[in-house]
Amino acid sequence: MPNEATIRTGVVLAVAALGLYVCYLLALPFLGAITWAVVLSILIAPAHRRLEERLPYPSLAAMLSTIAAAVVVAVPVLFVAQQLIGEAANAAVFIEKMLRSSAWRAAIDDSPRLAAIAAWLEERLDLAGAAASLAAWLTGRSTSFLRASATQLAGFVLTFYFLFFFLRDRGRILALIDALSPMSAAETRLLVGRFSETVDATIFGVIVVAIVQGTLGGLMFWWLGLPLPMVWGLVMGLLAIVPVLGAFVVWIPASLFLALDGSWGKAFILAAWGGLIVASIDNLLYPMLVGNRLKLHAVPALVAAIGGIILFGAAGLVLGPAVIVMTWALVDILKARYAEPAKAANRAPPEPEARDDAVGGNRSR
Repeated sequence: MPNEATIRTGVVLAVAALGLYVCYLLALPFLGAITWAVVLSILIAPAHRRLEERLPYPSLAAMLSTIAAAVVVAVPVLFVAQQLIGEAANAAVFIEKMLRSSAWRAAIDDSPRLAAIAAWLEERLDLAGAAASLAAWLTGRSTSFLRASATQLAGFVLTFYFLFFFLRDRGRILALIDALSPMSAAETRLLVGRFSETVDATIFGVIVVAIVQGTLGGLMFWWLGLPLPMVWGLVMGLLAIVPVLGAFVVWIPASLFLALDGSWGKAFILAAWGGLIVASIDNLLYPMLVGNRLKLHAVPALVAAIGGIILFGAAGLVLGPAVIVMTWALVDILKARYAEPAKAANRAPPEPEARDDAVGGNRSR
């Protein structure tokens, strides 16, 4: 029978486990804001340290760093995403009107093959209806995006609210993690370092892929003689950073516009370039960049990124790789712990030293 002390300990453990679960439920709605606040605090930590050295007030330095991060990161991405969704909806409405009219047929009358293909598609597919559905979906997305602006604003405010305290109190937070961790100080520092490495590698991979996608898209716009190739390349690069969106928001409507304008060759080239090169470079380049920096194979790196987004939303872009990397680090820690006793048990006892007189006697014989 368990004694009274054991029962009390079990009750305390059960209540503590219940409390931790309730704390998890309370923090779950803020998971995205907390994740991005931690990511930003790690990324701007070097610049913030230099600012802290010049300013004697930690709160003022944290506030200035938070404002700078909000201006540089949040505002451009939010503005570009909102504008592009509206432009895509307008493009879908224009395409629907063109398909319902007979103007697009005049553009392919000179090409019997294209006319036959278009007639075959029109008989079997409701192209105008599909464009109308696409326009309605994009318009709904744009409207919901605008309606959710209050929620988005609250999320951004919470992100930078948390960022302020993560920057100002990072020493206390690290000390608290060290105090609550059941592992040794060296093992805790190892896990914290691995998480920081994961954040750096993930954001590095996202930025490099976005630069490559924007550059490839802008070069194709320039080669095809489309207007503002540098601007649209920049927009595609910025959209590639947003996990939910991507460069396709630009090159798909541009391909459709070229097709309806009669430039079928340019439309095919742009669509093929966007679908085969620009869109696929993400799945090829990102796992290699992140995997090399984290010493992960490309397959688990890709699974971590895509699975993380599916499981956690946009924050999963960081949380997915972090879970895999930190779990692997914990396995290494456990292996190291169990390896030491095994080595000690298997270590052979030292041989006794030979006596000088015995050696001398053997030599004399």
